[in-house]
Amino acid sequence: MSKLSVAKFGGTSVANFEAMSLCANIITQDPNTRVVVLSASAGVTNYLVELANGCEKARRDEIIAAVRTIQYNIIEKLQHQAEISAQIDELLARIEALAESASLATSTALADELISHGEMMSTKIFTQLCAERNYTTVWVDVREIVATNSHYGKAAPNDEKTKLQSDAILKPLIAAGKVAITQGFIGRDDEGKTTTLGRGGSDYSAALLAEILNADDVLIWTDVPGIYTTDPRVEPNAKRIDTMAFNEAAEMATFGAKVLHPATLLPAVRSNIPVFVGSSKAPEQGGTWVTRDPQPRPTFRAIALRRNQTLLTLSSLSMLHAKGFLANVFAILAKHNISVDVITTSEVSIALTLDKTGSASTGAEMLSQDLLDELRELCHVQVENDLALVAIIGNNLHTQAGVAKQLFHQLEGFNIRLISYGASTNNVCTLVKNDEADDVVRALHAGLF
Repeated sequence: MSKLSVAKFGGTSVANFEAMSLCANIITQDPNTRVVVLSASAGVTNYLVELANGCEKARRDEIIAAVRTIQYNIIEKLQHQAEISAQIDELLARIEALAESASLATSTALADELISHGEMMSTKIFTQLCAERNYTTVWVDVREIVATNSHYGKAAPNDEKTKLQSDAILKPLIAAGKVAITQGFIGRDDEGKTTTLGRGGSDYSAALLAEILNADDVLIWTDVPGIYTTDPRVEPNAKRIDTMAFNEAAEMATFGAKVLHPATLLPAVRSNIPVFVGSSKAPEQGGTWVTRDPQPRPTFRAIALRRNQTLLTLSSLSMLHAKGFLANVFAILAKHNISVDVITTSEVSIALTLDKTGSASTGAEMLSQDLLDELRELCHVQVENDLALVAIIGNNLHTQAGVAKQLFHQLEGFNIRLISYGASTNNVCTLVKNDEADDVVRALHAGLF
């Protein structure tokens, strides 16, 4: 078999007819791309999440009309509209029925079923667009392939079952010279119910299918031509990174960079599959290759920013020379399904930020009154909001002399609320005020790059 690539296109890449046409250009010009994974058209998933959370009929009608407009703005530019219109109308009717059910009683299983319709619609339309270009594509329901557990909202794939189903469905299509168009983000559990892999899970879907198919690479087509040293919207002088390591990209994604979903890298790392990030709107500009061990590996690679963080400071004199205090704190947090992100300690206090990955809640909402009451029985509790986490990503940061001096020299004009340094070879984390975050990033970028 010739080289095999799995391509994934994000929501902005399939937002309208013009964007979808550019995606079609990319796959028709690259004979190695044999599996195409799509997200929902931009804006659709957010609308469907709102419906899944339950809302009044007037708002439901308004949202469904908006979703219909997004999809029909594409359909109306196709040559043959009748068949695809009927398919989309059927899916919209199903959305309406599920939204009505959600208005009466919400559930995670119902939410996953409803939200999955965004990818169903975008892939149906894209398959029709390709057919009108006489390009041999086949629409595939990814739920027939990706088997998961029943953890609705953030399901984990069953790799063994997924491989068996891929061997039965995908491999014969590829062997026949066809291109499979399928959905990211969704799967199916053992009970036959639709599941989702969590927001951003389309990247994971693409990497998982690439691993199962022994693909040569994963091509993530988005709205930016690669991964940059920091967000170009914050620092216009940010530079594109031509090659970077899996662990560097994972650190960036974990600490706020939105180009790659952290879970994307798991199957790629396991099977050493290179990941490319490029712009579907300007593929000629190139992009970033993420591989296991690119060279060179600079001390400072990038700066990531994650806004709207919550800092929880727990203080108690009983911590001093005591055993079990931290265990009790983490037991309470675990009981309330709170995952800790960054942490620092002193003799009588512990400061930590909350990990909101995979949660639709803000930090304030995560800190329920019951949780705070339990913690206050153990210690004094202080909650601070309106903070931002700035992470400096690099290599061997804790073993190289002079790194701290370089960082603190750039930060000397700012109030730094928390520092985590030494726990990782690949990052140094600082917590700053939200309204100073952009200035902190620009100062660090100017000094380090």
